[in-house]
This record gives sequence, C-alpha cells and structure tokens, in this order.
Amino acid sequence: MSLKRIAIVINSLSGGGAEKVMLTLAKGLQAKGHEPHLLVLERAVEHAVPADIPVHFCFADDDRNLDSFWKLGASAAKLKQFISQLQQHVGSFDLFLSNLHQTNLLMTRTGVAPLYCVVHNSMNEELKRQRKLGPFAWLDMWRAHKALDGQHLVAVSEGVADELRHSRRITPASVTTIYNPFELDEIRQLAQQPVSELPAGDYMIHVGRFARQKRHDVLFAALAKMQHDIPLVLLCSNRKKALKAVRKFGLEQRVIVPGFQQNPFPWIKRAKVLMLSSDYEGLPTVLIEALAVGTPVVSTLCKHGPKEILSGYLAQWLVPRRDPQALAAKLDVVLEQSPDVSDADILDKVTLDAIVERYLALIPAD
Repeated sequence: MSLKRIAIVINSLSGGGAEKVMLTLAKGLQAKGHEPHLLVLERAVEHAVPADIPVHFCFADDDRNLDSFWKLGASAAKLKQFISQLQQHVGSFDLFLSNLHQTNLLMTRTGVAPLYCVVHNSMNEELKRQRKLGPFAWLDMWRAHKALDGQHLVAVSEGVADELRHSRRITPASVTTIYNPFELDEIRQLAQQPVSELPAGDYMIHVGRFARQKRHDVLFAALAKMQHDIPLVLLCSNRKKALKAVRKFGLEQRVIVPGFQQNPFPWIKRAKVLMLSSDYEGLPTVLIEALAVGTPVVSTLCKHGPKEILSGYLAQWLVPRRDPQALAAKLDVVLEQSPDVSDADILDKVTLDAIVERYLALIPAD
C-alpha cells in the first residue's frame, strides 16, 4: 500500500485510555511507512509522544467551552479552517479518525471525509450515568450521541458495536468493530524497567481515571470486606481527588496513590492482581495489558468489553457490577491461587500489526 496520511483527532493527550490507544495506533501506522498526524483540541499532554509523530494543537490556549451550545458552530468552523490550512501544508489526509465526545461534536460538523468516529464506551451507560447528574449533564451526553447519527463508526468491542447497531437514537452509516491495538512485546519490555517507587511488599493495583464510571467507591468497599489486607496501588491522573476519597473511606493506611505513570507496566507486572470495578467500559485496555505481562485480573462484568477479554477459563474472574462482597471474595481467591493468565485468547486478537491493517482498510480504494 502506498503511503497514507491519517489524521487522528482527539480532545487532548491527557492520561486516559482512548488517548493511549490512539498513540499506539499512530506508532503502528508510522512503523508501516505511513504518516499519522495527531490533531489535538486542548494543550493537555501527559502521555509520552514520540518526537517524530507530528502533533498539531487546533485551538489557542484561551479557547474554552468549544462544544457549548453557543460556541459549537464557531468552533467547528474554526477547526475546519485549521484542517484546511494544515492540509495545504502537509498534504491531504486519506482518513480522519475522531475520538471522544467533544471532538466528535466538532468533527462531524466539519464535512471532512472519509471520517470515522471511534466509539470507546457504551453510550447507553453514559447516558444513564449523566441522567443521575441532572438534565443538563444528560443533554450534553445526548448531543454527543446524536452527533454520531449518519456517521461511519468504529466500535472498540463487539458489545459496543451491537449497541450502536440497535440504537433507537441514531442510525449509523456503518459500524465496524476494531479492537484496540497493543504493542505486546514493547509492553513486556517496558514492564522490566526498574521503578524506585514500587512498594516493597505485595500489593494489588487499579489503573484508570478517577471518575464515577470507574466506581472507586465499590473498589474501596471491597477492600474492607477482603480477608487479605495487602495494600492497593491507584494509578490515576487526578491524584488530589483520589486522595480525598481515600481519606473519606478511612483507607489512608491501605491505599497508595502514586498518581499517573507514563510507564505503568512495571507497577502492573509486579502486582499480585489488577482489578477493574467499572460500571461500564468499551474495551478496557488495562485488563489486556495486565494479561500481557502475566498479572491475574478480576473485573466487573460491565458493559462492554470485559467478557470479550476474559473468555474461556478466564471468565471465572468476572464478578457482578456494584457488588463489593463478590469483588472482595474473588480478589481473595486470586491472591490464594495466583493463576496463570499468560495464554489468554484475547492477546492474539489485539496485536498492533493486525489492528493497523484493519484501520488502513477503512481508506477508500483509489
């Protein structure tokens, strides 16, 4: 295939899973001789970005509320102009990949093509969550969902794809399932790097944003019900907020909060178990990363993704959502058994080369 120029558009490069996934995809595209460009709405960067992958910040530092009711049209017009000027400088893009709600709201109004919106989470579950926060929060999420109507979509799991195809709110132009890409060999190499801050003894680990979706309250409640009392390490980007919650639950002596780590893999590899307590996901990358380095996992059976990752004999490590007792019991079992998880079926389905080819196949034939 001749060189293809791909625009990966995203809210920011902060420490989230979608950002990490797209950075991995960009590296994979570049390794195959293509030209990925990262188009970023906000100047928030926590992940390590390779110096040879171009990053373009689309808006000025003082631009705020880009997707608000009163600024959405102007923001989309400004983004369209930015992309037009960028293409005059670097050449036309063969594919646009839009990620996350704010970016989707803007990109679907620019008229660029071919455009695919990558859906990283369960929209239905997000709407349910926002409804509890009030009508304005729900309306913002509803707008993000409606922006996908008539669009070409990439779902990161079969569960998300099925939800999109049967949605009563939107009718997508197409839905394609493409799992998130993983550089498995690189993950295993990075996991060998020394880290001076690692706890001296055994510990459990949770990796993810400190957000309602992740249900740290369920996680903390499970800690209090466990027979084992080894500490829990939280790797998250909002350390201040996490520490406040730890104090609220009286777990200062049990929970360690180092904060976001650009290389979390040594932490994951040395953990006795990685846990996921979320209400919903798309395809939770941390579960696959843990399996890649041989760390056992326990996850809530949330929508969507975990049951596609923990299939076959690994399904025994799935527990009901919002059930601290079940989570605690399963964590105790894992700590007793230390199961071998290195031959998980999912690892053969998410290799970087295979996923890159799936994305390249979205580009229309010349």
